[in-house]
Amino acid sequence: MNKLPLAKRAEILGLLVEGTNLRATSRLADCSINTVTKLLVDAGTACAAYQDKALRNLPCKRVQVDEIWAYCYAKAKNVESAKAAPENAGDIWMWTAICADTKLVMSWLVGGRDAGCAQDFIEDLKSRLASRVQLTSDGLRAYLEAVESAFGGNVDYAQLVKIYGATSEGQKRYSPAECIGARKDAVIGSADMTHVSTSFVERQNLTMRMSMRRFTRLTNAFSKKAENHGHAVALHFMYYNFGRIHKTLRITPAMAAGVSDHVWSLEEIAALA
Repeated sequence: MNKLPLAKRAEILGLLVEGTNLRATSRLADCSINTVTKLLVDAGTACAAYQDKALRNLPCKRVQVDEIWAYCYAKAKNVESAKAAPENAGDIWMWTAICADTKLVMSWLVGGRDAGCAQDFIEDLKSRLASRVQLTSDGLRAYLEAVESAFGGNVDYAQLVKIYGATSEGQKRYSPAECIGARKDAVIGSADMTHVSTSFVERQNLTMRMSMRRFTRLTNAFSKKAENHGHAVALHFMYYNFGRIHKTLRITPAMAAGVSDHVWSLEEIAALA
């Protein structure tokens, strides 16, 4: 990879962070798919390491968390009949935490949707915060024990529980159930109920699906390796946090949080690897 010029590496990463798949990137950048894949691995590893160190002691006050579904190699129901399915094939979940004020995604985790991953995710989030925060999640029960274990009583935590109605039989595959209401449940501390919301983190879920081709539903662009899935996520958040100007803030989330003093170029991100 050292033989690939920095400008070419930046070009390849620029295509990847805008939602282009690996093979299309190799065609547009006029290089082999192995080159693109190796750069993704190198850049993803470097981006994960950099953000792990940089996103510490954050001054966030209101944090929203959520999970988003994807799959690796095959959906869980098809793994048993899949040919040569790897050990980690099946459904794969993305846990994310976003600051409602700076829009910084300060913590994420790729894994299952279970109590163990919830615990690891919330503990990592807690380690990155400088002070007490107001935390909002959906109604997933795994959060209850995880938040209490990680924060104790030093958090104002509430859940936004959405209530869904029945979905027409013909629309179940392509449309989610209709949300007919929601309730706000105070869990720990004294949360300001006017700020109990998951709107920003759910909007980030859309950004992920638009910016990473492997998150697009009903296509063959899904991840074939869980490791590469994680590398793509780390690269995405590096660009989102440090290199992409937020339309509302007019600066990057990292600048808004005081983590960076400038907009990172793709060349700077490529140079990390």
